[in-house]
Amino acid sequence: MKKVLGCIRRASDDYNMIADGDKIAVGLSGGKDSMLLLRALTLYKRFSKKNFDLVAITVDLGFGNFDTALIRNYCDSLGVECHILNTEIADVVFNIRKETNPCSLCAKMRKGALYTAAKELGCNKAAFAHHADDAIETLLLSLFFEGKMRTFLPVTYLSRMDITLIRPLIYLPEQDIINAVAKNDIPIAKSPCPANGNTKREVVKNLVKDLRKINPDIKKSLFAAIKNKENYLLWDKSGQNNE
Repeated sequence: MKKVLGCIRRASDDYNMIADGDKIAVGLSGGKDSMLLLRALTLYKRFSKKNFDLVAITVDLGFGNFDTALIRNYCDSLGVECHILNTEIADVVFNIRKETNPCSLCAKMRKGALYTAAKELGCNKAAFAHHADDAIETLLLSLFFEGKMRTFLPVTYLSRMDITLIRPLIYLPEQDIINAVAKNDIPIAKSPCPANGNTKREVVKNLVKDLRKINPDIKKSLFAAIKNKENYLLWDKSGQNNE
């Protein structure tokens, strides 16, 4: 866990993610990323000089075969307050709306439910477990399918909800998450979503794997590009770009 905690500390210092007096709602999906994030933040809280509180919030989409007991037991073992939100998001997305691209609407509804619950619990921040590979994949998804060059931010203030979203694992590669989960016997609640593993993100993930055969350091280069915002050279109609 040493590397995980080091990445959280660096991300928090670089982007002022965690401060004294924060009450942070950790979005706990049951997957490897969020389960590790909760474990790591409980350890970070123990060793950090900053005084903050944690609660875990899980949004049950309503598929009917989601192991919420595992999540509750895991939170209990860490001494973290756990809240399970029962919703009908799955029915809305797959049966009522019959979305051809279910992930977009599902994510929007899931986040909305989590933010609302976080505010009701008195939280001023919400933490998601997006990692370095997620940032890279989001950049490529935006480029290939939206014609934009953008990815998510490490810290985002959501004015409409009056809550700040933080992503403490942004400096951590996915492989390090896999290693840490295995080494520390962190349980995982399998996702019941039928779209799991059959998304555009999975296509991009496989593309990056193929590109690594050409350039083994492709992830490092892409992540460096995300951070190096001062050296973009894109077309600007307002005037000439200076080199």
